[in-house]
Parts: sequence; structure tokens; C-alpha cells
Amino acid sequence: MTKHHGGKILADRLALHGVERVFSVPGESFLAALDGLYDHDIPNIVCRQEGGAAMMAEAHGKMTGTPGVLFVTRGPGATNASAGLHIAMHDATPLVCFVGQIPLKHRDRGVFQEVDYRAFFGPLVKWSAEVERTDRLAEYIDRAFAVAQAGRPGPVVLALPEDILCAMAEPPKQRPGARAMGRVHPDDIAPMVEAFKLAKRPLILCGGPHWGDVEKQTAQALAERTGAPIAVTFRRQDYIDNDHPNYAGDLGVGANPALQKRLGDADCVLLLGAELNDITTADFTLIDPADPPTILQVAPTPEATSKTYPATLAVAAPPISMLYQFLDATPQSPDRGANAARGEFEKWQVPQLTPGAVQMESIICWLRDNASSDTIITNGAGNYAAFLHRYYRFRQYGTQVAPTSGSMGYGLPAAVSAKLHNPDQPVICLAGDGCLQMTIQELSTARQHGADIIVIVANNGRYGTIRMHQENHYPGRVSGTDLFNPDYAALAEAYGGTGHLVTENAQFADAYRQALTGGLHIIELALDPKMLATTKSL
Repeated sequence: MTKHHGGKILADRLALHGVERVFSVPGESFLAALDGLYDHDIPNIVCRQEGGAAMMAEAHGKMTGTPGVLFVTRGPGATNASAGLHIAMHDATPLVCFVGQIPLKHRDRGVFQEVDYRAFFGPLVKWSAEVERTDRLAEYIDRAFAVAQAGRPGPVVLALPEDILCAMAEPPKQRPGARAMGRVHPDDIAPMVEAFKLAKRPLILCGGPHWGDVEKQTAQALAERTGAPIAVTFRRQDYIDNDHPNYAGDLGVGANPALQKRLGDADCVLLLGAELNDITTADFTLIDPADPPTILQVAPTPEATSKTYPATLAVAAPPISMLYQFLDATPQSPDRGANAARGEFEKWQVPQLTPGAVQMESIICWLRDNASSDTIITNGAGNYAAFLHRYYRFRQYGTQVAPTSGSMGYGLPAAVSAKLHNPDQPVICLAGDGCLQMTIQELSTARQHGADIIVIVANNGRYGTIRMHQENHYPGRVSGTDLFNPDYAALAEAYGGTGHLVTENAQFADAYRQALTGGLHIIELALDPKMLATTKSL
């Protein structure tokens, strides 16, 4: 049998796993892998910095439910990528990262850019390994894809020593194995149905991995049948149609106090993949762990249940594995708080005015009322995002791509990835001036690969979230939060795009409509620096 070098074996295996594209910053440590990709129609999205490449791969995994694939070189390349791997671990996103490694024959000699990746990435990812034999390369790749998708998904790192990747071996004969999905027995569902039926103040909370349009529709049907309000966790707002009459909002950062109170007062909470963590429970203040309500938990793995709050009944499986059975076994109930919760959500969406001629609440409300339902919005971290969480409405699953880990710089790489995967849908990157500048070089990646995205940058000349906390804890003592900004309109033109400067609310609609015609567009919102958050100004 003809032998192949490790790079070709790797690329052939990626093709067998159905990989649509890979993201990379090229390095001499994995030239054989680049050579292997040459024989395949798997696009290599060449990025400008490994952190941005990792975020693009993570966004791909988040949108598709299949592993995003990342190639980075050793040493600084791998360490740069750690930001995106951290997001994937927190967000339960499947991702496989291949790291070019020093030759195996030189291990432990402290050679150029040597790092022990098992030790470095071990606490950060689901599994970290180094391939030491070319004839086992396919075995490791198959296991990496399996681990990345199993149970609670997450990132996997495979280090590929240069000499192992270049060595010759017979291609593997076996194909990748089938995935096993969790299943729920009807006997596990019956007591859950009974407990939820008896509740007077129930709440359904959706979150976590393993979600899609089928899960969305079935969860909504369950809320309708039970008369219960249904809410979502942080940055999972597209899990439920925000126009649905039972939708009560999100329990994220800066959540509606009325919804937080409703969680605290609930006598039964059905967790569909969601976790009662510090964000959901306002730093564990909304529910007393010593006196919790009835908690019915559907979690991706057994160890994900009863972390802080003891579940009354729990199953370890994807939500869809029990939703149909739960729905079929549940009788029709009268309203049990859904109407009141919806009214609280509608009241929360009434804009609170902030200072300045350009107001974030006005811009987001305009997008809410005018953007198409299939518009994908990506963002990173910052108080600008609080306006999106509070005032926007996500109607379609897959239109919110954002990090629950609160990582700055995510929005732009994620938007590039989203547009490449969904070329016919409008894609907006919403970013603060500080957030955007962390990965701004990926504008070049967008142009190179034809990702016609719309970048809306909220420019208040500062790290607004930190300034808000600074004013709360050390008022009047400004330190380390002011920013210098480029001319964003000129920057867009430098990248071959179009720039728009919005200095009053009325200008935004025309800028956005022009941006929909195609090409790269940056819309700069000139915000009043006095605005700090949806409810706080200087």
C-alpha cells in the first residue's frame, strides 16, 4: 500500500469528518498539514492572529454543533490561541485545535518555542494530547472529534510534532466511528412531569449546548401547554422566539430585576440544559442553596447536575431526548405566570433615555424593529452589549453568536466566521471601541475571504464597563480606562470598505440600509462619554 505523510493522513481524516473549513495562522511547524490540505476542497481561512482564528473556529462550532477546526504553530501561536479555547470551554463549544510542535526527537531540550502542551492546556480544555506515532495519527484525530462533541462539548488540543507530521505511514483502513447520544427512559420523565404539573409558580429555563430549531419549537410548545413563563440564560436569547407570548427574557448580566425575582420566587424550575450559576442567580443570591425550589434538571452529563443547587430530579441527556416525551405526557394547564412575566418583559424593553445625540437604546430599538429576522448579530464584551440584551429581540435560532465567558474582541472574528457559514444572511458585528480594537486586524481576514459584514462600533472613548465599576467603587478617580480611537470611517476605506459616522440617531437608518447592499461597512456611533450603561450615566 502507498504510504502518505502525516499531513496528508490528517487532511484526509478531516475530509472524512466532514470538515467544511479550517481557520489558521500558518507556521513552519505544520507545513506538512498545509501540504495535505492542498489536495482537498477544504478552505483554509488564513487569519491575522491566533486569538482571532480561535474565535472564528469557536464561532463555527457554536453555529454548527460540529467541531470548529483550528491550526496554530508552536509557542506564541498556541498561547495566543488560548483565548478562543477558553471561550469554547466555558461556552461548551466543540473545537479541535491542532498545534504544530517541535520535533519529537528534540523534546525536553528547551529548543526553539518548546512548550509542554499537555501541561499548558490541560486545565483549559477537555482533552490535551500529543501524537507520538504517525501510524496512530488518525486514531488521535477520531478521538479528538469524539471528545469535542461528547456530553458537554468543548475544545480539544492535539500537538503534532513536526517529525511525526512529516513521517510516512500507511493510511488507516478504518472509518470514524458513530457518535452515541444520551437517551431518557419514560420512567425518568413521569416524576418530572408530575412535579411540574403540581407547581404553582413554575419557570422553564433554557441554556447550555445541544440546542437547535427543533428544541426551540418544542420548548415553546411545552411552555404554551403548561402555562409557564420560559426564559433563557446569558447570551442564549435566540434559543426562544423573543416575540413568543410565554417568553419572559434572559437571566444574564444586567437582567430584568422582575425576572430575577420570579426565579427567586419560583417553586419549580425546569432546567433545559441551563445551569443555575453565578450569572443566572445574580451571584448566587436569588436562590438559597439550603432551601431551593423543586429543580428538574436536564444536563449534558451527570457531573453537570446539582453543582451548587441540589436537583430534585435529574437526567443526563440532550434536551431533545426528553422534550417530546415531556410534552406528550403533560396536560394542558391554565396560565401560571406567563402573562404577568410577559408584561414584565415588555415593560423592561421600554427604552430608558441616555445622554447624547446618538443613543444606544435608540439604535438597538431601530434594529429590533427593522432588521430581518435572519440577521445574525455577534458581539464580545462591554456595556454596549447590555443594550442589545435588553432592547433587541431575537426571533430565529442561530442569530445570536456571543461568548458567555465575557471575552472582549470576540465579535469581529465571530462575524467573519458567521458570514462565511451563512453568506446569504446579514451579519452584524456589534462592538465597543475597546472590544473592536482587540481583534481589529481581522478586518483584513474579512476582506481577503469575502466576508461582507457590517461592523457597528459603539465609540465612547473608553473601556466603559471598567469605567462604570470605577465610578461605583472609586468615584472621580479615573485611571486606566480612557482610549484613543482611529478614524473608523477612514479605516474602513483603508480596508477597501465603506465607513459611516453617525453623530445623531436619525443618520443610522440610511447608513444601515447602505451597508446591506454588500461589501465591508463600518458604522461608527459617536456616543456621549457620559453614558456608561443602560441605567447609569456620569
